[in-house]
Amino acid sequence: MVVTARRWGLLPAVVALGTLFVVPPERPVVKTETFITAETTGVLMIEGGECFSDPAYSPEAADRIVLYTPCAQGADNQSYGFTHAPDGAYDAAALKAFAWQSCGERYAELWGPQRDDLRYYPIMPTAETWADGDRDVMCAVYRPTGRLADSALPH
Repeated sequence: MVVTARRWGLLPAVVALGTLFVVPPERPVVKTETFITAETTGVLMIEGGECFSDPAYSPEAADRIVLYTPCAQGADNQSYGFTHAPDGAYDAAALKAFAWQSCGERYAELWGPQRDDLRYYPIMPTAETWADGDRDVMCAVYRPTGRLADSALPH
């Protein structure tokens, strides 16, 4: 009987401690050059200026896919341009540097040097798509705290 009283006696203390710990707000999303690649199913169907979903697993495709999403309906990402990487042997580090720099320059042209509510990331060729002749880098913009409400492109 004493053991049971002790267990139940701790319950108010545990409940009180639980109320002291507040769940922190969801961390902002950070998308990098590996978030989506040229091998992600559906991404090659996205045109400049179009919006699209984050990758999600599709049982039908048995793969992660991105889907075109009308910007006016809200979307996870928007393509804002393409750059063409120089020919040569596939060099992941050089391609990464080129992709971030070229997408950053295009971002600055459209939105200025910094905009607190938007971030960008490149979608790059992989070694496999590079071997097939792919040299295009897609530049995408997203809102780290949630979905884009509409097109993010300046009017």
